Amino acid sequence: MTYSIVKALHIIGFTCWFAGLFYVVRLFIYNTEAQEEGAERLVEQLSLMQRRLWRGITTPAMVFTLIFGLWLVHLYGSLSGWVTIKLSLIALLVAYHHLLGRIHQQVLDRKSQWTSKSLRMLNEVATLFLVAIVFVAVLKDGLTLSIMATVLGVFAVILVGGFVIYQRVQNRS
Repeated sequence: MTYSIVKALHIIGFTCWFAGLFYVVRLFIYNTEAQEEGAERLVEQLSLMQRRLWRGITTPAMVFTLIFGLWLVHLYGSLSGWVTIKLSLIALLVAYHHLLGRIHQQVLDRKSQWTSKSLRMLNEVATLFLVAIVFVAVLKDGLTLSIMATVLGVFAVILVGGFVIYQRVQNRS
């Protein structure tokens, strides 16, 4: 019973964490574009939303996820191959989270060198992490390198294709 409860709390945590990661970068994009347009009132509102999301949801959800994830590793009892791969992906995701934390502060300080286009591309990194982590957790030791490469390759092509289509539609407007 304890394992199921801890797993449910872990799933709730990473769902909130990823929701925050996806949305906060959108706020970076909107804030950057509003700064470029000189829309001060909008910049103030987006900055407030960005701070609240980062401090109130995204970072606490990361901590929540890590606590219950480490508890699951303890309950699982071994660092089998798939657990090691998942922990490695989580370490990279935490690094991505910290990169976004630096960008968050730069955007608030109006010192960001990131363009809205580069932020849109950066926003897709979380999707690739989500796909990789879920496949590792679900397929466990049945996951092969070729399966993972195929899945990530397909998702990368879909994401790049969507980005290219979006850029073309934007350029026509």
